[in-house]
Amino acid sequence: MTDSPSTKDIHRADRHFLHPWEDVTAIGETPRTVLMDSEGIYVTDSHGNRMIDGPGGMWCVNVGHGREEIVEACADQMRRLSYFSPWSMASDVAAALAKRLAALAPGDLNNVFFTTGGSTAVDSALRFAFFYNNCLGRTEKKHIISRVNAYHGSTYLTGSCSGKMREKAEMDMIEDHIHFLSCPKPKDRPEGQSLEDFAAEKVAELEAMILSVGPEKVAAFIAEPVMASGGVIVQPEGYLAGCAEVCRKHDVLFIADEVVTSFGRLGHYFASESVFDVQPDMLTTAKGLTSGYQPLGALFISDRLIAEITAATNEGKGFTSGFTYSGHPVACAAAMANLDIFERDGLLEHVQRIAPHFEAALMSLSDIPVISDIRVKGLMAGIECELDPANPDEDRDMAFAAQVDAICQRHGLLLRPVYNACVMSPPLTISESQIDEMVRILRIGFEEALAA
Repeated sequence: MTDSPSTKDIHRADRHFLHPWEDVTAIGETPRTVLMDSEGIYVTDSHGNRMIDGPGGMWCVNVGHGREEIVEACADQMRRLSYFSPWSMASDVAAALAKRLAALAPGDLNNVFFTTGGSTAVDSALRFAFFYNNCLGRTEKKHIISRVNAYHGSTYLTGSCSGKMREKAEMDMIEDHIHFLSCPKPKDRPEGQSLEDFAAEKVAELEAMILSVGPEKVAAFIAEPVMASGGVIVQPEGYLAGCAEVCRKHDVLFIADEVVTSFGRLGHYFASESVFDVQPDMLTTAKGLTSGYQPLGALFISDRLIAEITAATNEGKGFTSGFTYSGHPVACAAAMANLDIFERDGLLEHVQRIAPHFEAALMSLSDIPVISDIRVKGLMAGIECELDPANPDEDRDMAFAAQVDAICQRHGLLLRPVYNACVMSPPLTISESQIDEMVRILRIGFEEALAA
């Protein structure tokens, strides 16, 4: 029997893992926390420290860690059928999952295109928008409208549609066909402007952009119901529904990026219709679809779009896009077991019951002077920090948020700093007492950071 590797051994090996968003001039110079074990809402590091998983992995561990039902479902599927080619074959588990998801999705989103994750789901949605317009003979209708602070993925196309401008400085992007609206962040509205007027202004901005580019050229508007990686930006009530109405008026597809907000994060399987009164033309998901146990994403396409392509042609039209692991049977088995847990444990109802407590507990931190905004929707939250609002300094405030994160980790809570915001999206199984413990540690983190 060999001894477990030490943390130093793991760090030496990890030097060869080029992590996402890593500074390539300093690979391996900042040793990461090494996670070794997990259970429920907790993770344990290589030193034996147990911490609440505040980010829920990466917005994804919705049913919590260590679910034996998912482990066994994956193992059983591996024994039975470990892989099939989605180009030429079908599998029982992928077919069953597609049918189950279509029944859960809003409206006529009955066509499920499986992908490898969120980025490839969004990339597929954008490519389908181009394909759709080509099939209808509208070859100039290829422009995409997104928003500043949006995040839609890490492919060339989805990265180009993401509006986190700080992260795009050294990366090539598509520029001539992608347009950005200002961020619909209520905190930044002019003093004295009502939320209703702010929402109307942002909806009008979308219409002005469509008219400026030309409705005959704009293919789609893509939007997260809550802008997750932008810092949990909760848009004003009525804004998304107003955007959807503008899109319908000008024959522009509305793509709902629900990679984060689906599968219980806002208390529903999908948030677009249930929470925001929007029926999208396409919808993307990933993350909570398997609760992170396996990589899997999905694009939902409306029957209307398929019917319009069919009516426009007398010949076949192949959507020549896909992935070696589309509908991977083991990932689909994980998703089926994940959905079983949702149903058996009443997780959607649990989130709906506990979300008000989550919001109230976090709002109790509003007395901390450095906190300039607390944004909460369902079980996702962003706490924005500004040390000196009269003298803005993003680097200074980002460093402070990172300091809060480090202090909280020492006290037993993982956070995720996103610019100058501390972001949380814990497993949906969290209890009221565990929420209270999260907030207790958060307060310590802010107080110790301010005293440093």
